Amino acid sequence: MDPNKLTNPIVQTIQQLGQTSTPAAESNLFCMTIIGQVEGHMVLPPQNKTTKYEHLIPQLVAAEQNPKVEGILIVLNTVGGDVEAGLAIAEMISSLTKPKITLVLGGGHSIGVPIAVAGDKSFIAETATMTIHPIRLNGLVIGVPQTFEYLDKMQERVVRFVTSHSNISETRFKELMFKTGELTRDIGTTVIGSDAVSDGLIDEVGGIGHAIAELNRLIDERRQGLLGGTLQ
Repeated sequence: MDPNKLTNPIVQTIQQLGQTSTPAAESNLFCMTIIGQVEGHMVLPPQNKTTKYEHLIPQLVAAEQNPKVEGILIVLNTVGGDVEAGLAIAEMISSLTKPKITLVLGGGHSIGVPIAVAGDKSFIAETATMTIHPIRLNGLVIGVPQTFEYLDKMQERVVRFVTSHSNISETRFKELMFKTGELTRDIGTTVIGSDAVSDGLIDEVGGIGHAIAELNRLIDERRQGLLGGTLQ
């Protein structure tokens, strides 16, 4: 039998979703990747590398329900994207009952920031960057005052989520968000690795090894807690 035929379903899953099946039979960890642009209600052009939120949400539900999955690792390298889709993903991650760790590799920009802080603990690679800026709107706007009020409320949702799931203060986060002069022709700030940690946005600088080690530690704590609850 052609060995390629055996791996075809796995190869197709990697090509379509960027990951293997959920979960791998030999692992108790589920790894989810969020790469490129977070695609929301509008389908982006085919040349864009995207992560579709309608693909991620069922996988998170499956990981939460599957007893073989004991921990979830979310790896980000995203430029941002649809605000509501990004917040939906972040809310889903934060509401998981199983241990979850987020790791920013390369970049966790824009709406990737709430996703990056949604786990039980967050890591960022030393060279990874995060861009914090106000919500922007492209295209024709009808009813400017009403649209501005809607964007302002949505922006407050982002600020509230980030500050409640990290150690950064609202004052500091808004200071980074509305800073002028750093980003050419735009408002906002780019923070790199240790700067994100010193501001309290991310918990720790580290790579995949650190993230998995911490996830295994949280899994052990959860096992002990469940065992203790059973024996009482």
